[in-house]
Amino acid sequence: MKIGIVNDMPLAVEALQRALAFDPELQVIWVASNGARALDACAAQRPDVILMDLLMPVMDGVEATRLIMAQTPCAIIVVTGDMDRNTSRVFDAMGHGALDVIDTPRLAAPNPRAAAAPLLRKIRNVGWLIGAYDRGSPAHPAATNRPLPVGAAVHLIGIGASAGGPPSLATLLGGLPADFPAAIVLVQHVDASFAAGMATWLDEQIALPVRLALNGERPQPGTVLLAGTDDHLVLHNDGTLRYTREPAEGLYRPSIDVFFDSVARRARTPAIGVLLTGMGRDGAQGLRAMREHGMLTIAQDRASSAVYGMPKAAAELNAAMEILPLDRIAPRLMTALGTQASAKRT
Repeated sequence: MKIGIVNDMPLAVEALQRALAFDPELQVIWVASNGARALDACAAQRPDVILMDLLMPVMDGVEATRLIMAQTPCAIIVVTGDMDRNTSRVFDAMGHGALDVIDTPRLAAPNPRAAAAPLLRKIRNVGWLIGAYDRGSPAHPAATNRPLPVGAAVHLIGIGASAGGPPSLATLLGGLPADFPAAIVLVQHVDASFAAGMATWLDEQIALPVRLALNGERPQPGTVLLAGTDDHLVLHNDGTLRYTREPAEGLYRPSIDVFFDSVARRARTPAIGVLLTGMGRDGAQGLRAMREHGMLTIAQDRASSAVYGMPKAAAELNAAMEILPLDRIAPRLMTALGTQASAKRT
């Protein structure tokens, strides 16, 4: 795989190059010291994956991500040395299509190979996604189209997102009132080390309270819970949420498919599934399972998706009962629950 590095700090560039050297299949084809030079480098030689810093002169990583995805799209992983200082920038970059975020590997780590492993694992996962992105879908019987029962009491809404997810989630959830009567559980592809920052960031954007889901808790109306570890989040028969390592072989951790499937099989009242922007196919099969169990299922449309991968897969599987632009999903949820918007927090 061909790798581009965008970073103005020589020590960070050296740390990344040393980490990449542990995998002989990875080749650094260029290094750019700012976003403007990265745009030129992409136009001349497009890499498979870009490792993007955020704080740079001339053009920062957020703007560079936006322009690269518009002009010469390729997979981008944000690499930052200070998540606390860069939380907003990280999620802005993901809103423009960056796939993931990770800490810069440490040059002075006692075990350099172990320090490099998380970055190498992310690059391998992205490589798999790139190769799988346009694969044809296997044949499946058509999903049933049983409507949500009239007057059904929906207590749980599951939402899955990946690349482009954080700002999309802020937009969707920002359209819901503070007295929204259902519990909301989010599964976003993001490292566990960044999940708390994302929950805090989302909480500041919307009227509903947002926090990480705790093992063994029961989702509550008017609260948004975010999967907060690298384990899968599942709904149990008693209505509580649990974290689990299984399936251990899954590419995505946490997996939207695993969560949606658990809701389909174990929710005691009607639930709603929503699949937003993201690369790959995670969530499509789980959304289909929810539809087959008579639950309302919604996928984001192509035009409003930062990356039309996961919603596209759901459409191909006939998993979504409705395909909607992002700004129409919150009103649809309120209609489904018979809820009217109230004043939002300012």
